[in-house]
Amino acid sequence: MKTLLLAALGAASLIPAAAYAQNDGGDDGVPSNSRFQLYAGVMGGYEDFDSERNNLGIPGSTEGGIVEGVVGANIDLGPLTVGGEGSVAKGFTGDIDWEYGAAGRVGIRAGKDSMIFGKVGYRWVNLDSQGVNGRDHDGMTYGAGLELSPVDFGMQEGDNSNIRLRMQVDTMGNFRSIRPMAGLVAKF
Repeated sequence: MKTLLLAALGAASLIPAAAYAQNDGGDDGVPSNSRFQLYAGVMGGYEDFDSERNNLGIPGSTEGGIVEGVVGANIDLGPLTVGGEGSVAKGFTGDIDWEYGAAGRVGIRAGKDSMIFGKVGYRWVNLDSQGVNGRDHDGMTYGAGLELSPVDFGMQEGDNSNIRLRMQVDTMGNFRSIRPMAGLVAKF
């Protein structure tokens, strides 16, 4: 399954590159050199699965603090942004050992450089209690969040910034977990 995820992420990364190569700019107010953006970030948070046994096969009262790395790409289409990202998280307290996944995102520009977004994807969870070769629990993920730019708060001059504060809340499966996260994202 991990190989399938990596292959899908690799193939998905070619689609934005092809779209960017055909872009010659436009009159929608977005400079052509900023339409395609790669980004990477680090976030921390906490995930708490439903206290009752859930449809993911994860035992009740599973929870823990996690630190997550994300890598993705966005295409700005005026006030709308579409993209995809991959993530890997390591548990540092509680029951979660590793998590990894991929998601698509759609965002709406808020101000000059900030964004409100929604995302849908798929995530795998590996638990400490099930050992190194324990099975991965997997399911659909849904979430929403926002990225706040220093430009929109008068902390930096110009129209955009390479650093954003990102806050999001995700859930997994049939709304069987809550996962608030916050951190910094840098775009390139």
